[in-house]
Amino acid sequence: MTVVASFVYRDGKRAEELPLSATPTSFEENEFVWIGLYAPTAEEMATLENAFALHHLAVEDALSPHQIPKVEIYGEQLFIIAKTAHIEGDKIVYGQTAVFVGRNHIISVRQGSARAHTELRSQLEASPKLLQKGTDYVLHAIIDFIVDGYLPVVQTIEDKVLAMEKHMLVAFLERDEIRRIFRMRRQVILFQRILGPMSEVASKLTNLDLPCIDDHAKPYFRDVLDHVRRTEVMVNGLREVITSVFEASNLLEQQRQGTITRQLAAWAAILAVPTAIAGIYGMNFRNMPELDTRYGYFAVLATIAVLCVLLFVRFRKAGWL
Repeated sequence: MTVVASFVYRDGKRAEELPLSATPTSFEENEFVWIGLYAPTAEEMATLENAFALHHLAVEDALSPHQIPKVEIYGEQLFIIAKTAHIEGDKIVYGQTAVFVGRNHIISVRQGSARAHTELRSQLEASPKLLQKGTDYVLHAIIDFIVDGYLPVVQTIEDKVLAMEKHMLVAFLERDEIRRIFRMRRQVILFQRILGPMSEVASKLTNLDLPCIDDHAKPYFRDVLDHVRRTEVMVNGLREVITSVFEASNLLEQQRQGTITRQLAAWAAILAVPTAIAGIYGMNFRNMPELDTRYGYFAVLATIAVLCVLLFVRFRKAGWL
């Protein structure tokens, strides 16, 4: 069912349900209607377009789930698009919430958003004094609800990155783990592209003179702007952490490879001593006086042992073994 809720509020309290097909009568100063839709059809949006004099271009944007966050003015009405975000596995999944705001109506249209506004509506209905102030406060609550959903996304990715960083310090990163790092980095970059326009939306709602937004509501939107900017700072730091994990992994891997290379070189140098001496005796020259020495065999073995021990001690002090 696409119509999640449709109610008339009077003096900040829910008064009556308004069917979607009903043409609204003129509202009193202390009344407004709040309609919540999820993935509505074109016919349902056409009904609302006629009933509330919504702009046709705004209706088309609300039906398209691939819009960027923005604020548009159509006469005495505002049209806002905000992006929702939630995480599934290592992927950030985005949704869209379009909001039509008039003096006596606010219509929210969700596309692909995992978080319903049912809890939000209940919280607002529990504060009649806040609802009594009008549609601009409901708009703030919706935008703030969406922005608050960004923090769990950032924290989840941050926890996963820190876990990978801890694992990287004790073991080599496998190919799949390296691919995962790059996937998470790509997700963070895409998230940054959403936060920029969302920051502009909050800034416009805070600083511009817009219809349906009273001056006493702007401090609330300024708080939303602070939340978006705080999230941007966290995401920028998270992107740097992801990059540093990959770079630190490369450095540690190079260090481990260097250690192994030094160890192999040291053992090769030690083994070169008996190899060289054995090679000399393997030349089969006629005139090799030491071949006739009674203890020559043992002397050569002792020489090899002494040289190998000296080399081992030397390499051990140098940290190669």
